[in-house]
Parts: sequence; C-alpha cells; structure tokens
Amino acid sequence: MSRLAVITPSFGPDFERCADLHRSVLAYSPESVRHHIIVPRRDLTRFRRLAGPRTVIHDEADFLPRTFRSLPGGNLSVNLRRPFPPVRGWIRQQIIKLAAAARVDADVVVLVDSDIEFVRPFSAETFRRDGVVRFYRVPDEVDERLARHVIWHRVARSLLGVTPATPPHRDYVSSLLAWDPALVRDLLARVESVTGRRWGDAVGAELHFSEWTLYGVFVDEVVGGAAAEAFAAADPLCHAYWAETPLDERTMPEFLGRIRPTDIAVMISAKSGTPTPLRRAALASLSPA
Repeated sequence: MSRLAVITPSFGPDFERCADLHRSVLAYSPESVRHHIIVPRRDLTRFRRLAGPRTVIHDEADFLPRTFRSLPGGNLSVNLRRPFPPVRGWIRQQIIKLAAAARVDADVVVLVDSDIEFVRPFSAETFRRDGVVRFYRVPDEVDERLARHVIWHRVARSLLGVTPATPPHRDYVSSLLAWDPALVRDLLARVESVTGRRWGDAVGAELHFSEWTLYGVFVDEVVGGAAAEAFAAADPLCHAYWAETPLDERTMPEFLGRIRPTDIAVMISAKSGTPTPLRRAALASLSPA
C-alpha cells in the first residue's frame, strides 16, 4: 500500500483556515494518511492544538538552511551566506515545501495551502498508480499573457541546466499538486550540481521562482519517461477561486455550482477576503448527509 503525506505550510493569521483544512484531511482520507503542518516558531503553541495521531506540527526553521535569519518587522529573511537580496516570504515558503517533500517518509506527497478544503474522499491511490506519482501539466498554456509564469520557466531551466526555450510552455501550477519525494530529492541534487551551491542558497537568491514549475520542468525535461508520461493529467482535482474580491451570498452558490465530478477539493483564496462563516457554511453544504 502506498503511503501518502499531506504537507501544509501555514502561519498565525491563517490558523482558522488551516484548522478547517485539517478537519477535512481527517474526514476524507484513510487513517494511514498523515498531515504535516509547518509554521513559524512563534505560532507553534497555537497550531499544536491540531496535533494528533495523524497530525504533526513542525517548526519551519527545521526545513530552512541554518544560515537563514528572519528580519524584524516584515516577511523577509536574510541568508548569511548571501545577504543580498533578502529572501522574501514567498520564496522562503517554497524552500520549506521542497525541503519537507524531500524529507518526508512517504511514497507520495500532496502539497496544499491553508485556504483549501477537501470535499470528497481521497487516498494515496488518487495520486499514485502502478508506482508512478500523478504529474499535473497543461500543454501550451504559458505564453506572454502570463509574464510571471514565463519568468518562472526561465529560472527553472537555469537552475536545472536545461536548454532555454521560447513560449508557449506547459503549465505546472495548480492549487493542489502531488509530488514524488524521490524525484524531489533528485531535483535538489541536480540544482546543486548545476549551480555549484547548496540548493537552498540557489533558490533563495532568486527574486522570481515557482516550486511547481521547477518540479514540472525537471520531470518533463530531465527525467522524462514513465515519470512524465505514465500518469500525466491536466485535471487539477481542485475547484479554485483566485480573485481578490470576496464571494458573497449570491456569488458563492454560483462558484460552487461549477464544481466538477472529479474535484476532490475547493480553494477559496485567502486574499479574496471571503467571510469565514460564509465559506464554512457553503463548504459544509457539500458534505454528504
């Protein structure tokens, strides 16, 4: 039987959303699934309320290079080995995801942020088939309309030593993704071999970076074969709301009405400002009686 771990980086302001996600992990997955929640040291006491037989709360410092130091009064860190530019919070979170995925004792990891909730059953077999982990990609989706995505592709190819390419590129970015931990370890070793630096230093020095794109380019352009083709899929399995305007009593039913039969989760971006009571009531309505 395959072993599945769910990994969620979070922090204090997202505690309520993370608690809702956590409840959904326990409700919709088998007893064998473990949920790893990774938070700043200052938030450990609060999040440890979620700890249990299937849940481990981690200090994010355990997944960061020892030379990283948080700067006061902001969401920045400094890498003492290379103080400039500072490491932004977004980049730091991606380093945590990569490190955690490489370290976890599992056959497949699913990375989900705190603003996601599972709404249908899932298991390791949802994301692993015949020994191959599900690989999300959408062909020819990234072009000049998605300027930041184009930069992410350029950075990933540079870190991996892959020949530069011109758009359109495949898109590997979604709100719910599965990774093969063994491939993540190989990916990080590749970055170190290409850059001649520790992988955390190399990634931390980037101003623009996508962990999803790095993994996708690695699987497609470096590994290939069964890892790239045997279980490739363009279905995100998650119904997502990315807008930065709140859903309300009128728009929430419209949004939920577009859930597909294959969606096992729903993401309502924290940046949308959607009221917590509305979100909770709406998603609770999707649960079987």
